[in-house]
Amino acid sequence: MMASGGAPMDRCRKRPDSDPEGSGEPEPPADKRPCTTEQSTSAAAAAAEAAPPPPGAPPAEHGGEDMDTSSSGRAGDADGDGDVDGDGDDGDGDGDGGSSCESDGGGSPRSCGRGGRFQRMVDAVAAEGAGEDALLAALTELCEALSFFAEDSGGYFPTDPAAQALVRLAGGADGAGAGPDVMLLAVRAITYLCDAMPRAADAFVRHGLLPVLCSRLLAIEYLDVAEQCLQAFEKISRRQPTQCLQAGMITAVLAYIDFFTANIQRVAVSAVANACKKVPTDCSQYVMDSIQMLSNLLQSEDKIVVEKVASCLISIVDSFGSSVLLLDQLCHQGMVEKVLSLINTGGLAALSPSTCSNLIGILAKLAGSSLVAVKFLFELNVGSTIKGILVASDLSHGMPYLPLEKHNNQVNEALRLANQLIPSAARDVEDTQMVLAKEKIIMDEPRFLCQFSRDILPVLIKAVNSGANSYICYGCASIVSNICYFSKPEMLQELLKETNIASFLAGLLSRKDHHVLISSLKIIEILMQKLPDAYLGSFIKEGVVYAVEALLTQDDCSTSTHQLSDDTQQSENQPQPIVRNKSTCFCYAFDSRRPETVETRTCRIGKGSLFAFARHVKTTYFTTEVVSSEMGLTEILQKLKTCCAVLNETADKSSDQDNIQSEEHLSTILSEVMMELHGGETMTTFEFLESGLVKSLSNYLSNGKYLQVEESVKDCSTDHMLAVLKRFQSFARMSFSNMDQGCGDMLLTLLVRKLQNALTSLDNFPVIMSDNFKPRSNISDIPTRHSTIVPCIRIRFKKDEAETNLTCYDTVLNVEISSSLQAIEEFLWSKVNTDTNNQKAEASPDHTASESTYAEDDPQERDSTPESSPPPEGLICESQTSSIEPCTRQGTSSSGQAERNTLISSDSAVKPKLIFIYKGKELDRSITLYQSILQDQINAGSDIILGMQFWRSVHDITFRTAVSPETPETSDSSKHSPTAVTSTNDSATGFTWKKLPFFSSLLLGKLPCKLDRSSPSYDILFMLKILEGLNRYSFHLISEERNHAFANGRLINLDDLKVVVSSISHLEFVSAKLTDKLEQQMRDPLVIRSCCLPLWCTELLSACPFLFSYEARWKYFQSTSFGSLTRQQGHMMDPNSVTERGSSLSRKKFKVDRDNILVSAAKMMKSHARSNALLEVEYKEEVGTGLGPTMEFYTLISHEFQKSGLGMWRGEFPVEAGNDNAHGLRFVVAPNGLFPRPWSRSADCASFSEVNKRFHLLGQVVAKAVKDSRILDIPFSKAFYKLILGQELNMYDIHSFDPELATALMEFQALACRRKYVESNSGSDCQIISDLSYRGSRIEDLAIDFALPGYPEYLLSSGSTSDNLSVENLEEYVHQVVEATVKSGIARQMEAFKLGFNEVFPLNKLQVFSEDELERLLCGEQDTWDFEKLVDHIKFDHGYTSSSPPVINLLEIIQEFECDQRRAFLQFITGSPRLPPGGLAALNPKFTVVRKHNNNEADDDLPSVMTCANYLKLPPYSSKERMREKLIYAITEGQGSFHLS
Repeated sequence: MMASGGAPMDRCRKRPDSDPEGSGEPEPPADKRPCTTEQSTSAAAAAAEAAPPPPGAPPAEHGGEDMDTSSSGRAGDADGDGDVDGDGDDGDGDGDGGSSCESDGGGSPRSCGRGGRFQRMVDAVAAEGAGEDALLAALTELCEALSFFAEDSGGYFPTDPAAQALVRLAGGADGAGAGPDVMLLAVRAITYLCDAMPRAADAFVRHGLLPVLCSRLLAIEYLDVAEQCLQAFEKISRRQPTQCLQAGMITAVLAYIDFFTANIQRVAVSAVANACKKVPTDCSQYVMDSIQMLSNLLQSEDKIVVEKVASCLISIVDSFGSSVLLLDQLCHQGMVEKVLSLINTGGLAALSPSTCSNLIGILAKLAGSSLVAVKFLFELNVGSTIKGILVASDLSHGMPYLPLEKHNNQVNEALRLANQLIPSAARDVEDTQMVLAKEKIIMDEPRFLCQFSRDILPVLIKAVNSGANSYICYGCASIVSNICYFSKPEMLQELLKETNIASFLAGLLSRKDHHVLISSLKIIEILMQKLPDAYLGSFIKEGVVYAVEALLTQDDCSTSTHQLSDDTQQSENQPQPIVRNKSTCFCYAFDSRRPETVETRTCRIGKGSLFAFARHVKTTYFTTEVVSSEMGLTEILQKLKTCCAVLNETADKSSDQDNIQSEEHLSTILSEVMMELHGGETMTTFEFLESGLVKSLSNYLSNGKYLQVEESVKDCSTDHMLAVLKRFQSFARMSFSNMDQGCGDMLLTLLVRKLQNALTSLDNFPVIMSDNFKPRSNISDIPTRHSTIVPCIRIRFKKDEAETNLTCYDTVLNVEISSSLQAIEEFLWSKVNTDTNNQKAEASPDHTASESTYAEDDPQERDSTPESSPPPEGLICESQTSSIEPCTRQGTSSSGQAERNTLISSDSAVKPKLIFIYKGKELDRSITLYQSILQDQINAGSDIILGMQFWRSVHDITFRTAVSPETPETSDSSKHSPTAVTSTNDSATGFTWKKLPFFSSLLLGKLPCKLDRSSPSYDILFMLKILEGLNRYSFHLISEERNHAFANGRLINLDDLKVVVSSISHLEFVSAKLTDKLEQQMRDPLVIRSCCLPLWCTELLSACPFLFSYEARWKYFQSTSFGSLTRQQGHMMDPNSVTERGSSLSRKKFKVDRDNILVSAAKMMKSHARSNALLEVEYKEEVGTGLGPTMEFYTLISHEFQKSGLGMWRGEFPVEAGNDNAHGLRFVVAPNGLFPRPWSRSADCASFSEVNKRFHLLGQVVAKAVKDSRILDIPFSKAFYKLILGQELNMYDIHSFDPELATALMEFQALACRRKYVESNSGSDCQIISDLSYRGSRIEDLAIDFALPGYPEYLLSSGSTSDNLSVENLEEYVHQVVEATVKSGIARQMEAFKLGFNEVFPLNKLQVFSEDELERLLCGEQDTWDFEKLVDHIKFDHGYTSSSPPVINLLEIIQEFECDQRRAFLQFITGSPRLPPGGLAALNPKFTVVRKHNNNEADDDLPSVMTCANYLKLPPYSSKERMREKLIYAITEGQGSFHLS
């Protein structure tokens, strides 16, 4: 094997140029250039043989010279056309125009450098009567000289004489007798000269070159000459596009394009694209004749050719846009069919994003102006095409920016196309004649509308329901409105029967944009006109009628503060800092010819027209009589409201004996409510929300404490906790009960789904996008004189009017968006403090402010960053010190401020000196000022886009002296802590309920986050958190319930204590809408650079991370832990995704001793644990380095940690005396995963010290593997992952790593509880207590010592007189075994692990993951390999295809591999026996199989790999059996070294 493959060095090129393939291949010297644009003459010859010329075209005769036909180093310069227009040169275009060389007084050019030499060469070429040999020699010399020539430094060149002579030799004038070699070199010289001196093209055109070139292409005599003519056309067409068109270049170039090689085809279409950039109207016929040939090239297999042809067609449509006749002709030439075919076959994936959008856009332009195009598109089922585009583009993300021309994308253009096909229902549009003509097409052919609507309606409705932005919503709503308007009632009912149109409209009516609301009301009116009986009931049930009434109430009360798209202006003096929809009109967003000045056009929605229309809809269709007859309050809603009222009335009753009957009644009510979830009639989302069920249920479960003012659980009594516990247990039993009638879904599943639907229907978490953000250097005042590439917010600090102890500081400052209030206070305090005792602090206020913001920056992060590429501030501020302990709140502010602010707020020595107020509200010191300002704008509603107006606006912040010496955040942190309830007595319940992470939220009646509690979504989030905790800890909860049942005598057999967990999938808790919003937010350019996220992102990920997909949380984790998101723009979770990070960060190589991995790892981590650099491993005495050896190192170190004798894990083999080395070959047997071995305090200090060091090293290795995206091969237990995440374990967690011990302990605990229950009800009845037995045996007869099971040296302290287990000390024994197993016995080891981990990055960053996801993050995943998946995710190249017999054999063999063989195969290929998260599809580089060529017999050769490239070189074995034999030998014997293959 070899670690990496080296690339050959580029040769020195005579003149730099672009490579049409983007391949970066080195260019040969001029005398070695091939005759075509192929990389070698042999390749060109082979290509020429493969594609014979047209009949009658003899091959070129090659003389003794090297027949070089390429144009220069720019042979095939297909990509170089984009920047030069026909009139782009600033020269004068004169005939003499050679160079800028001075001339002497006589007007003749002064000899300067090469000037005289070029004159001599041109004279030789132009000589009359020269023989062919002399001409060849002169032309060869001229070509060689021109390959070095540059206009600005090449000296004088006689352009006009040279043009005249070369055109003659190329075939014009009297050059008819010239041989093919002369013609070839003449055209090459023309190409070289036009390349080096673009204005020379003017002279060649004047002397009649274009007809000559066309003739050579229309009647090909010599293929090499024709290729060179195409090269010349490509250069000339850049400067003279119109003349090329008029000369018939397009027809000539495309006539025999199929006979040329791929590179030459690229040159040809580049020439056509140059000529078609701006086609004059009088030249349209020259283009029209070739449209069919151009359109056919869209089916080419060459991606570059397709890209060029697509760009050409786009330019042509743009040029002909003003002529309907020309557009009709384009359609008749087959353009529409070919473009649709390209889109439908997935051809867009090969094109650039802008070309894809523009290609869809030309269909929209054709549909907007050409009725022929409309008919063709309908006939070709364009609805299916649009559907495919929208689905592939993930419409829910939509277009994140204002609908400006420069921000077009595929979704935008697809919606524009759909809007152009179905004419507008409104009659106030500009082109009424076109609208009426389209309407006639639809009316004459109803099948067009039916098929189109059937394809597109479902995806439009799904997009709106999934939370698309207002722009996308308007586009979707307008299409739906137009479809409804033109559909007949019968067809409309058929179209909508599979969709919940009422829910769709209710979602639209929750929007704030007037354009969306108007479209929604139009749809309602159309449906009520055409199908009133069908939709009135659903409009009431889904809340459409309620939303219309709410809209009118909002108007009547004049309480709306939302800035919509009408003429309403805010009454503040300073301008609004947010660009809102009030400045954005969507009326013209989807017009076919949208002008540049869209926003200057008058909005079609007049002032007050929205509310007038809403009142019209209400009074016409939703009158009181009609609504009452349909029951304004449905039966379900009435019943839910009644039940909720009962729950609310008695929610705060305690669980005293007197209230047992009341509690049973409440449980009955609760049961009725839960059963309504699967009643006969479906409960709609509107009914679910409007009933108040979520808030009532939250209040009931929290015993009336929901959203109360208590700051800490210390105020909660034991009675309160017992009441909460009792209600929660009753609720849990109902939640896990299965429904009858054979349905397997639990009530918990139904409730979660209802909550998710409700959360989706609410839009309280807007995506905040930056408009036209470009990184540029800025200097901030806070931190002082700090350079940053992200914008700063402008703040004016004003002293409170009542403040007398501070001075004024009325200066506008630039504040970096990641700055905390603590940093701002440090800066401001020295400026406004009047206390003379503090004047000495003014000497270094700038230093203080800077230090306060960046004091937590990890110094090694800066050291490891190359000086040439300083990281943006967003990266710096994410780095944290290793001393930060895991905290209960994560991500409370953007750009990595969470830990910094936690330190600031929790440090009692830091007292706040100032209080900051924004718009009358005191600012929270735990979040940034930038987040506070954004949150204020979010509360004001509407889509928010950060543009220049925001960054230029000045925000007024009032400050005053802090009154209280104690910060509010100190107490706030305690109330948010899930472990803050530890003061409650454990023995009161017999189980540590209060230590479950979600249960503290239930006791407190609030979430541990800073989201607005008055928001409807807050209630839903609270219930989802409780339900997710109930589901996650279902085994614990059900086991505890069985324990109590046994204690109370309801269960009599210990076997009945066994629990079968029936939890639901964690995917049920993932919100697709919130995940989409977070993904879109993290794609914003400003967030990518600064990592500054809105408050809702960080708070939700802190309190309810389960709402987001694993992939989204992985991106968030990468951003907040390691800095910028820019390195994540490629594959998700690839082991090589760090290569992008490596492009801006340094790499460190470390040499490892393969025979002493642990020692080498310790040295490596000692040197580089704190470094931000990527670690690469190479082994002593081996040449391989790079990704492969590095991945293998993490595999080897994983195996080292699993060896017996290290004293780290449970289940180690005992070390026999005198055989100390034997343990090195044996591994710990842990079928349920590794868990730390308990060590008592009295253990040997020296031995335990070594164990601690190993755990410290393990923490470093695990953290470095996560940071560098490496895969470990170490099977930790689920309980160990919980410890890593900072969770406290209990008896039930032992079941995950030692089921036998856990079962015995749970049974002992049940017996102990039974004894206590008997004692409390029967007194000290010795007979009954003595009858307690364990599976027929007395406890005393078990003869169990008071020592830790499996570790006799670990003695437990017994409070009784006996050292053996008895009934009396049974409960104490269980408690101490649990304490030693999962708490005190492993506490020091875990502390060492965490210390080591924190040296790399803060361990608490991992808390956005669950324990199962953490295993996936660390150890990848085991992918299932079926044949289709292997074919899809393996690349076959260089002699192999997916159908090659050796490839088929290989795929069958690896499918048949056993687990160990598959692991060995993976390690052989990638260096790791596990796949990264995402499986085979996530491998980067992609797993590639190529044919291995060898001089020896293939059956005698072995396969080899390049692990850095996941590259398998496989010989073509004669049989499957021989391949299996050699492959197994290679993967078993070929491990353990990296050498050249």
